[in-house]
Amino acid sequence: MPGYRKLGRPTAHRKAMLRNLVTDLLREGRISTTEHRAKEARRQAEKMITLAKRGDLHARRQVLAYVYDEDVVSKLFDEIAPNYADRNGGYTRILKLGPRRGDCAEVVFLELV
Repeated sequence: MPGYRKLGRPTAHRKAMLRNLVTDLLREGRISTTEHRAKEARRQAEKMITLAKRGDLHARRQVLAYVYDEDVVSKLFDEIAPNYADRNGGYTRILKLGPRRGDCAEVVFLELV
């Protein structure tokens, strides 16, 4: 049993999809996706915010290695991370929206708290 959800995708596709979800979440503040994707993306997003709270150059380079957009990394370090300076984890929340019409998959909002 792996420590992650496979999401029905090859490894490279799954990792790229999660990187895109995290990048969009940090850019927009809220994204709509399926429940299982949101739970996996939340794990990575919380790690990125924790790294950004450290605020040093090594943490910035680690985040740049994962997040696709440099502008999003700047926003993360300058605007998002200072808001969570006194919070230990729990930077995101999942709000359920109900089943999707086509395949009845559970759709949720993943948003920053």
